[in-house]
Amino acid sequence: MPRPSEQQRQALTELLGLGSHSVRKSHYPELLARLEELETERNRYKWLFEHAVHGIFQASLQHGLLAANPALARMLGYDDPQEVLWSLSDLASYLFVGGAEEMQHIRQELEHDRSLIGYETQLKRKDGKVIDVLMNLLLKPDEEGEGLFEGFVADITERKQAQQRLQQLNDELEQRVGARTAELQKANRNLLQQIVERKRIEQALREARDAAEAANQSKDKYLAAASHDLLQPLNAARLLISTLRERSLPVAEHNLVERSHQALEGAEDLLSDLLEISRLDQAAVKPDIEAYRLEDLLAPLASEFEPVAAAAGLQLKVRLANCTLSTDFRLLTRILRNFLSNACRYTEHGRILLGARRRGGFVELQVWDTGQGISQDQLQSIFLEFNQLNTGRAAQRKGVGLGLAIVERIARMLDYPIGVRSQPGRGSMFSIRVPLAAQSLEQSVVAAAPRSPVGDPLPGRRLLVLDNELSILHSMSALLEQWGCEVLTAVDEAAAIEALGGRAPDLILADFHLDHGVTGCEVLVALRRQFAWSIPAVIISADRSDQCRRELQRLGVPLLNKPVKPGKLRAVLSQMLGESAS
Repeated sequence: MPRPSEQQRQALTELLGLGSHSVRKSHYPELLARLEELETERNRYKWLFEHAVHGIFQASLQHGLLAANPALARMLGYDDPQEVLWSLSDLASYLFVGGAEEMQHIRQELEHDRSLIGYETQLKRKDGKVIDVLMNLLLKPDEEGEGLFEGFVADITERKQAQQRLQQLNDELEQRVGARTAELQKANRNLLQQIVERKRIEQALREARDAAEAANQSKDKYLAAASHDLLQPLNAARLLISTLRERSLPVAEHNLVERSHQALEGAEDLLSDLLEISRLDQAAVKPDIEAYRLEDLLAPLASEFEPVAAAAGLQLKVRLANCTLSTDFRLLTRILRNFLSNACRYTEHGRILLGARRRGGFVELQVWDTGQGISQDQLQSIFLEFNQLNTGRAAQRKGVGLGLAIVERIARMLDYPIGVRSQPGRGSMFSIRVPLAAQSLEQSVVAAAPRSPVGDPLPGRRLLVLDNELSILHSMSALLEQWGCEVLTAVDEAAAIEALGGRAPDLILADFHLDHGVTGCEVLVALRRQFAWSIPAVIISADRSDQCRRELQRLGVPLLNKPVKPGKLRAVLSQMLGESAS
């Protein structure tokens, strides 16, 4: 490199302000500081060069590699960067897989564009393996025509292998798709040969789907029909057995009647629970929330279970509060009836308490008993289907374990919390929390605590029984006549008018579903119109659908679900006839 002339040196000296010795001396500290900064910067770039993750090198188009960092040496399998400072001929022999041709190509690209960015190639390692790399080459301007350039190298072997594997998988997938397509084409050819059969199957499937959708839309109707067909003969037998139970019979015959009564009661309870839980699981039950007085809700339950508790040697007490609930009357009654039924079943002596406690905007309805109690490890499982307390022998087990499962489903549907407290050997308390109504209803004429009416209102009363099943008519007539009633029976409206002979009955007991699609409600409306009097009536049916419930609510007629229990029937009739006589 030529030495600068004296004139150039003088110009540089004047430019730096170092024209005299004194001036130069005054600028020494600044020069030293500047030199230290330059040294620091040089060391920083040297550190980056030596510790870079990717390979870095400096090279000349004339002489080959001039410098390389440790990362490039490691990438190529060498310990010392000095080992990779090859000449141009060595680069073609030891480094580039493409040899001299590739070196010539790189040289032409650099001379033409002064850079080569994103260049992918393959390099040889010391151990003979080949690696895939990505290079960025930048030609530096120089005065002497050395053709200096810098390079940055990244090992992309794993990425290339992944790309190759992906391509291989794509190729395999295409082969599998091709094979599968061939199979499908073959299957399609076979299907074309069987097109008539396929169309027939598709038609059958469409018909089956339509039938299933129709059945799903009418599940309430089908469930009601199933309930009627299953429970109708049991209801007739139950009424006949109840008639026999109230007669004076020899001890042996009385025992047979009692056993028959218990067997029928178990079968009825099982069928009723199975049908109820099926309807709950299929969401066939929809809550109908209205305002009801608490005494109107609990008084019928007390009347129903007083004789049941008395027959078991128990005392039933009722404590009511003067309040109005916002609830579904039928569903809440079912919950409390199951609580009371279990209390009567599992209490051998003592008493049962049906009470209510205010809890802010709610009323907690409670059923206490002095029964055998439930251990803590069993409390969580008593609401499962077919789960019963461990009573030991089979003869001691009562029911099939669906009552509390039904309670749990109804409570969940109504969003009412259930509570259970129990101590083995001392008894249990089951509770449910029900919201209060926004507005209270007027005080009911029913007493706060149910009491037996003065005298028996049934003897001598004229009752019409309307049912399309002759077995029900005969069994119901036998039971009601034994209670002292005058009983008239009919299967439809015409037969009812003929049997009544122009004189209105004191009360009508009617089945909801009669023949030819006629309902008991329609006949009741016609008879009330015939006699111009709102004749008291009770509908007895196995239909638990919303349609039936709404129809009865519109008429203001109570519903007794089949199989009707004689004790409950007598309590309802006594209450209604007693009110009509007062």
